[in-house]
Amino acid sequence: MGLSGYVLGFFLLVSVIFFVGHGDPLVPALCIFGDSVVDVGNNNNLRTLIKANFPPYGRDFVTHKPTGRFCNGKLAIDFTAEYLGFTSYPPAYLSQDAKGNNLLAGANFASAASGYYDRTAQLYRTITLPQQLEYYKEWQNKVVGIVGKARANAIFSGGIHLLSAGSSDFVQNYYINPMLNRAFTPDRFSDTLMQSYSTFILVLHFIFLLTLLTSLASHLYGLGVRKIGVTTLPPTGCLPATITLFGDGSNQCVGRLNRDAVSFNKKLNMTSQDLQNKLPGLKLVVFDIYQPLFDMVTKPSDNVQLGKSIEIGFRHVWPDLLGPMKAHTCGPLDKIMAQPMRLNRSNLLKKDEELKTLDP
Repeated sequence: MGLSGYVLGFFLLVSVIFFVGHGDPLVPALCIFGDSVVDVGNNNNLRTLIKANFPPYGRDFVTHKPTGRFCNGKLAIDFTAEYLGFTSYPPAYLSQDAKGNNLLAGANFASAASGYYDRTAQLYRTITLPQQLEYYKEWQNKVVGIVGKARANAIFSGGIHLLSAGSSDFVQNYYINPMLNRAFTPDRFSDTLMQSYSTFILVLHFIFLLTLLTSLASHLYGLGVRKIGVTTLPPTGCLPATITLFGDGSNQCVGRLNRDAVSFNKKLNMTSQDLQNKLPGLKLVVFDIYQPLFDMVTKPSDNVQLGKSIEIGFRHVWPDLLGPMKAHTCGPLDKIMAQPMRLNRSNLLKKDEELKTLDP
């Protein structure tokens, strides 16, 4: 079985944050924020065109049905939940499953086409990161109502919180929005995103402090959050959509877009280090998903081994699944183009416009 670099990334991220090994106690909760990389179905409940609740999405999932995950099977966050020992996945907060005791192990607030730049989510009518934090505070209040304040505080402070965002801001907004890329250079735009990222972490961190001091939580660090993991941008210049749109007919990665991603990631690391220094008790880990994915794209014949049991080896990296329509996200046109979708998915790194596809 081949696994996406995102899976390895989150596995390592969890290990670094918690120093856990097999047989160790589980963390009490897993809460997820971000975009389509980690959205498990919140967009199903929104009036947006950005949905994944139809085939071929979900064809290799446990139920073999679309769930709202932008993936043919499990997302990396699903493997992370399994790795931590959870018997079920944190439910999409806007779904019917997000109620009662199902909320005690965490929730997923992510929304495809969201990002650090609020107008990205507003453009596609999805959930902004500030609104995701508001839902997180609602979740906290519901948990307090179920188990009481003392146990709830233990859940909040001991839980792991994962954030994956930024790709949509560039790929689904900045690069295709003439007004935006005239107003900002890529460097200035990434500075704007860093401001939003800092605000998000500060709010997340202070929600915990306020929870301990008052009966109403109002920030994320202040909401009780002590353990936060954030992913870097992937090599955005190597996404099929960006190669199609900006590759000038080539099937090679677009260098300038990758350079923007590298610049953003450097700022993300510096900003995260600064936040960690300023916020006592915060454990903030940045996981680099750029380099592993870049290596998979540019060196598809190589294998990467994690431990003794997980190997990655892709014979096909960018198959032309949809011919000239390869920038097209899975949708109605795919029903017409059924033949390419019968390819062996265990050998593919990509089948959607972004890097999220995993094997069955």
